[in-house]
Amino acid sequence: MTVNDSEYIRQTEATRVRVLSEALPYIQQFAGRTVVVKYGGAAMKDSTLKDKVIRDIVFLSCVGLRPIVVHGGGPEINSWLDKLGIEPQFKNGLRVTDAATMDVVEMVLVGRVNKEIVALINQAGGLAVGLCGKDGNLFTARPQGQEGIGFVGEVSNVNIKILDTLASNGYIPVVSSVAADETGQAYNINADTVAGEIAAALGAEKLILLTDTSGILKDYKDQSTLIPKVDIREARQLIADGIVSGGMIPKVSCCVRSLAQGVRAAHIIDGRIPHALLLEIFTDVGIGTMILGSQFTS
Repeated sequence: MTVNDSEYIRQTEATRVRVLSEALPYIQQFAGRTVVVKYGGAAMKDSTLKDKVIRDIVFLSCVGLRPIVVHGGGPEINSWLDKLGIEPQFKNGLRVTDAATMDVVEMVLVGRVNKEIVALINQAGGLAVGLCGKDGNLFTARPQGQEGIGFVGEVSNVNIKILDTLASNGYIPVVSSVAADETGQAYNINADTVAGEIAAALGAEKLILLTDTSGILKDYKDQSTLIPKVDIREARQLIADGIVSGGMIPKVSCCVRSLAQGVRAAHIIDGRIPHALLLEIFTDVGIGTMILGSQFTS
């Protein structure tokens, strides 16, 4: 081994120790607290990113946080609809969900995507349990209400008992965004919405949305205009001023809604960055946009 090699190893080890040391106050602060992670986007499609997200979730669990994962699965739904010869249709950004599409959505989200995430977490040394809204009446659905979109739902009620039971016994709940209404009819619900409602019902420490954007940008074409921190009032203003637009509106609105119901902080972070979750939770800088509830901004 050359002098340079041993110097490099020493520096690498020093970096690792510094990082662990920097993480300590955060680990102490958040131990025993619930963190709801909405998992989707590129981090779900790219296998190396997927591996890192899974490891991060297991890491959170190992250092005493209580992670709860909520996932969608749009691309996989589209590929199965294609295999079955069903044309995907969208209206105002929402998937038009007729009875045949709803069957596929439920099979793919609950049967395939959910179980894949559960298996990956278990392989990485966690203890994951897969659920959808129907399990233990975790959440119930009502129609979203727009004309002509079929079985697209909103969350009408959340019953956190099963999540509490699992999380307090060291399990990592993995939740897919399918639920039934009071008649038993299945509905497809936006996964961001489900994550926000679950975080609110649990009084979570954090709601974290893994997205394919850097966070909230003052100018969406310029990555350097990332807004690292805002409070609820400022977030609402950014929507009103049109700075938050398009697909970011539902994400920011979902964060604002959960903060208004008592979640301490919501984060919109870039899931394309390896280990985005650990960077956001356990480092001083963080990487995305953190939105704080007004009572926690001081």
